[in-house]
Amino acid sequence: MRLQKHRDSSDALVQAAKEYIEAHCLEKFSLKKISGDLFVNGSYLLRLFKSQTGQTLLEYHNRVRCDKAKELLLNTRLCISEIAEAVGFVSSAHFSHVFKKITDSTPTSYRESVRGEKSPEGMNAG
Repeated sequence: MRLQKHRDSSDALVQAAKEYIEAHCLEKFSLKKISGDLFVNGSYLLRLFKSQTGQTLLEYHNRVRCDKAKELLLNTRLCISEIAEAVGFVSSAHFSHVFKKITDSTPTSYRESVRGEKSPEGMNAG
């Protein structure tokens, strides 16, 4: 019974961390802030999250940001640098690097493939 209670609280903590990241994904990633707001040791949270999800907190944070970027790439005509800023990246180069690592596609290629069109001249500038 005690083991199940621990497992339930661990599951709840990981779920709380996911919800926190989703709600704060546009902010700069800060383990100290996340763990502090969840009232848990940062190292413990990192280990628990990785063991239950197979990814680090930062990887999850970047994945959530990229999911938001995908929506913007599909539904807006914002340039890549505007999308990078809108989803919380400081530079479009870093955004493009992270996006490609997660999706196996550059933001411009992703936009072209989902829309089935080439981007207008200058749209990916920035």
